[in-house]
Amino acid sequence: MAGILEGKVVAVTGAGRGIGREVALLCAREGAAVIVNDPGVAQSGDGGDSGPAETTASEIRASGGRAFANLASVADPVGATSIIEDAIAQFGRIDAVVNNAGILRDGMWHKMSHADWTSVIDVNLTGAFNVSKAATPYFREQQSGSFIHFTSTSGLIGNIGQANYSTAKLGLVALSHSIALDMARVGVRSNCIAPFAWSRMTASIPAETPAQKQRVERLKSMSADKIAPLVAYLASDLAKAVNNQIFAVRKNEIVLFSKPRPIRSMVNPEGWTPQSIADELIPAFSASFAREDEVTAHVFPYDPI
Repeated sequence: MAGILEGKVVAVTGAGRGIGREVALLCAREGAAVIVNDPGVAQSGDGGDSGPAETTASEIRASGGRAFANLASVADPVGATSIIEDAIAQFGRIDAVVNNAGILRDGMWHKMSHADWTSVIDVNLTGAFNVSKAATPYFREQQSGSFIHFTSTSGLIGNIGQANYSTAKLGLVALSHSIALDMARVGVRSNCIAPFAWSRMTASIPAETPAQKQRVERLKSMSADKIAPLVAYLASDLAKAVNNQIFAVRKNEIVLFSKPRPIRSMVNPEGWTPQSIADELIPAFSASFAREDEVTAHVFPYDPI
């Protein structure tokens, strides 16, 4: 029986390890030819190693699938373009782009350097732009294609010590929305996934307090392979009607996130003053305020299912 991606070509960035590797392996099992992109850098973005990408690609080929390793950095526009060029050169087309590549340089806001800011934005956000932009002419010409971007609840909800990463991941949602709106008329769709999974990207989460230790134990129970089925589905023709959405995967639970929407409104026909805002508006709105210290653990306080 043919897989749901038979005849498709999928490019997966950051596919040498973790979630990206599991996505590449499942897409190959579902029949896709896979461009396995990974420069093999450290979690902070330093260094480089051909091993992770080559290992994933070799594993796919050993199982009878088709794969090609690409070692480019998505932060480099030329390198990002080479990912798509390799898809065309090796397999003749490109059908789906999975923007999974990411790095971390965490630090409290008052300690964050300009270099830590730009490096994370360059890979996590601009990198997704670079690869998506390179694939767009092919998607437009063939009147089909799927972009799947990996966001994070660090951006959707917020997290401590991740101003750079949170900004990049929420910006990626906005990029996906814009691509979805601009490209829907030519049959191209764009969606986001916020993954919950234990990987080297989450292994840096501190585990000192009881609450932090509980959070880490929850993450350890959520394996990267649980994310891959939704990616494969969104890359397939089965998902032709799914566009401009934000999903999350938390072990065996799939969540649909809303976009920001108004939740309260108040009108003052005479116009507002600072004092009337303090006396009337804020008391009326305060019950609907998000908690000021809210992080993902407050939104998902229960054990993964």
